[in-house]
Amino acid sequence: MKRCATCLSILLLLMPLLQGCIYTNTIVPLDKDLQETQLGNRTGRSSYQSILWMVAWGDAGTQAAARDGGITTLQCADMEILSILFGLYYKETTIVYGN
Repeated sequence: MKRCATCLSILLLLMPLLQGCIYTNTIVPLDKDLQETQLGNRTGRSSYQSILWMVAWGDAGTQAAARDGGITTLQCADMEILSILFGLYYKETTIVYGN
């Protein structure tokens, strides 16, 4: 019984280190100054993906995202990250806003 309690205690201590390891889907801003951010009328997206940490493809650059949305003047940008099973599948998307 004491061994089971010790294993449970160790597991509980390690749980904060494992957050987001199985599934993560977050959006973070790429702007530093958000006080006067304007989103614009158009949105463009570009992504890259990888599988098994070995194969990757795509273009997640701001230029590709702007081209996708027909944007000539960028006003704001975000990054969306999707990770499944410790990064076995990983997708990073750049989202740009502008006119």
